[in-house]
Amino acid sequence: MPLRHLRAVTLRQLAVFEALAQQRSFSAAAKAMHLTQPAVSMQVRQLETAVGVALVERIGKRIDLTEAGVELARCARDIQARLKDADDALAAIRGLHGGQLDIAVVSTAKYFAPHLLAEFRRRHPGVTLRLTVSNRQAVLSALAENRTDLAIMGQPPRGLAVDAEIFARHPLAIIAPPTHPLARKKRLRLAELANEDLLIREPGSGTRSAMERFFAQHGVRLRPSTEMSSNETIKQAVMAGMGIAFLSMHTIGLELKARRLVTLPVAGTPVMRNWHVIHLVRKRLSPIAQGFKDFLRDEGAALVRKTVGFDAG
Repeated sequence: MPLRHLRAVTLRQLAVFEALAQQRSFSAAAKAMHLTQPAVSMQVRQLETAVGVALVERIGKRIDLTEAGVELARCARDIQARLKDADDALAAIRGLHGGQLDIAVVSTAKYFAPHLLAEFRRRHPGVTLRLTVSNRQAVLSALAENRTDLAIMGQPPRGLAVDAEIFARHPLAIIAPPTHPLARKKRLRLAELANEDLLIREPGSGTRSAMERFFAQHGVRLRPSTEMSSNETIKQAVMAGMGIAFLSMHTIGLELKARRLVTLPVAGTPVMRNWHVIHLVRKRLSPIAQGFKDFLRDEGAALVRKTVGFDAG
């Protein structure tokens, strides 16, 4: 790609193209960039003209990147990350108390993460926040590609050099509707659930990984009946009598209080895990990102308990 072509490329075009590479949809990229769909199409066409090679392939409504598109998207991500690092460094030099904080959280953490961010924002009103909620694999991708300052998740990743700090306990349990026959039991062995219909999260979910580890540790084979991609859908399905489920207790506080769900008294539950705040080891945290990390370490556990109504001890 000749240098003269790259000199015609603008940072705005790269930002729009990076959004398209992430979303794989012109309409979704337009929404993410607060633009119209024709404006996104125009920016991408201008970028392709500038670099002299096709960057995307349109197959029906699906958008795929060409080999050149994959390479340019990677460069665009790196440029965006470097610009944000520079902006954070300059803000620190100027002694500003603002800046942008990008947080990526796994979907189970959405039940308390907004409350943590709201409290932090009250103390630092000049901060601009961007919260992304995804499953574990998507959060790990954002972390690995340096598209987020900090991530909140359960189990730290393997094979990625990260700094992971525990800030709160995370209990998980097996739930059922109050009318379920097992709900009347005072004590259950996990093996007694072997023939129950089990509603499970999708592959890549941290909740599913925790469930699989728990069942494997007790030598019980899973008998999944239905796979669902959200905690909310699973809760509704359990309340409808479709089966039982293994979920975070941080997702079911309201349903427990309303007696629409109960936790089954299975030996070894609740399974206690931890919430971690994570960033790349090589990441130079901005003052505001470091401040949020310190805030979680000092006050995160108490705020999580207050928000979800469950004291994990």
